[in-house]
Amino acid sequence: MTDEQDSESTLENTPGRGRTPEAEPIEPRAPEEFGLVQVWWGDGKGKTTATLGMGMRAAGHGYRVHLLQFMKGGASSVRPVRGEYNAIAALPGITYENLGHYGWHGMPDGSDEERHRAQARAGLERTRDLLEAARAADLSEPIDLEAPPEAGVHMLILDEVLYAADRGLIGEDDVLALIDEKPDSLELVLSGSHAEPTYLLERADLVTEVRKVKHPIEAGQRARQGTEY
Repeated sequence: MTDEQDSESTLENTPGRGRTPEAEPIEPRAPEEFGLVQVWWGDGKGKTTATLGMGMRAAGHGYRVHLLQFMKGGASSVRPVRGEYNAIAALPGITYENLGHYGWHGMPDGSDEERHRAQARAGLERTRDLLEAARAADLSEPIDLEAPPEAGVHMLILDEVLYAADRGLIGEDDVLALIDEKPDSLELVLSGSHAEPTYLLERADLVTEVRKVKHPIEAGQRARQGTEY
């Protein structure tokens, strides 16, 4: 094989065949292989970042995605509107809602602990409603990208739900019940918690630990706009 033939063979087996792929219009489509349960946990930064990136990737293929955030009601170091909300608003097919209470559960920040619990329970009930809607929808078919999540979604991201369970705001059995309630074709993504969610290891299809090696917060760095929010 000549060098030229070898080069052509290499390009043939690379994504885009050595060419930069052009972006395609986002049209409603249905995924062919969704239906897994994903778990993202660990003491490192990047759990929400990873799951949001995956949600935006799915939305880029025309799949209907919804993000439901637990325990992210804001803090003095974070602006009310996070960057991901602005990006989601500009991208078709993906929506979000936030059911957090100001502050952080268990921290001496003056926040009301019962409000944290009430918001987490509200998030749980909202998740059940979304799962019921997904069961009623035909997830093998495209879903209108402008439709509300009550019309069904192909991917549901429950951001920080594992923190809510880890801190006793909802029960581990509640999280397991959500897996039982999901339709077979719905991709369910669960994130949060520094503690390993051992109760999910046998039930999840993908489990990723995001491990901290070093974090600037240890040197006094506060949350930065564009990286943490």
